[in-house]
Amino acid sequence: MTRPQVQLLTRAGCQICEKVYTQLAGLAAELDFDLHSTDVDAAAAAGDSALRAEFGDRLPVVLLDGKEHSYWEVDEARLRTDLAARG
Repeated sequence: MTRPQVQLLTRAGCQICEKVYTQLAGLAAELDFDLHSTDVDAAAAAGDSALRAEFGDRLPVVLLDGKEHSYWEVDEARLRTDLAARG
């Protein structure tokens, strides 16, 4: 089975995004998932505007295995439950 993939959608200068990334980084070590961060504005500048169009008004957004899991904050209890259910 592949490791769970958690992606954090962010924007440069977003202090809430930085806080959420730090929280997720700690959880990644504990709960054994891969964590990636994507700046939606940088992705749009590189030609992929879909993420910014869909999620840009409610950053940060946490995606679990490519599906929206939570936004503005980490729903830690739900994340723990969903990761345990994957196992």
